[in-house]
Amino acid sequence: MANALFVNHLHEKGRLMATIIFIPGLICDADLFADQIAMARETHRVAIADTTRDDTIAAMARRLLEAYPDDELTLIGLSMGGYIALEVQAQAPERTSGIALLDTNARADAPEASEDRKRLIALTEAGRFDEVCRTLSRKFVAQARGQDTALQARIAAMASNIGPEAFIRQERAIMGRRDHRARLPEMKIPALVIVGDEDVLTPPALSQEMAEALPQATLGIIPDCGHLATMERPEAVNRALAAWLTT
Repeated sequence: MANALFVNHLHEKGRLMATIIFIPGLICDADLFADQIAMARETHRVAIADTTRDDTIAAMARRLLEAYPDDELTLIGLSMGGYIALEVQAQAPERTSGIALLDTNARADAPEASEDRKRLIALTEAGRFDEVCRTLSRKFVAQARGQDTALQARIAAMASNIGPEAFIRQERAIMGRRDHRARLPEMKIPALVIVGDEDVLTPPALSQEMAEALPQATLGIIPDCGHLATMERPEAVNRALAAWLTT
């Protein structure tokens, strides 16, 4: 499901086609944005980026750009998807009309985070991918949602769909990503920054940092919400996205 998927088609002859590209995070597929796709497809051309086949963020960004060579892109990325969105904008700023950065940050991977990723890769290579996914799923959501069996089942299904090999590629890509903070003031395009107030993986301070540096940013902090804001609080995310897209 994470492979390129067009949901609706709207374009004008002789012009770049305006397309919203949803970019999933680590071990997530299109279900991460199910509610947002349902909302956006009514008025926009919508696609899902393929984040499963490359082991660098730069290569993931190139694949996205090559998949939609005739499109003007509005990028919506969560977590790892945000890293890819920033890289796409860096590689092709002239093709990016807007960027939404959800539960993510503009920094390179911290040394301690990279060490933890290496540990998870080693466990996965040892055949313990299910254990890795259970560990991550507890960090993905607010504490109160940890016992939400329906939500946890959806997260587990996404991880199963991505699989261990793609997970390892994604973790290696995240470890090698570049720092985009110096570029943020140059990104003179509409930007939306959203974060859950209980996000322990990319805390609100990192989103505030991005919003303050981006010239045209709107910041939304969603209460009682963890890292997977699009699934935990879809109504709040949809309201923010709908208002932003109308601008």
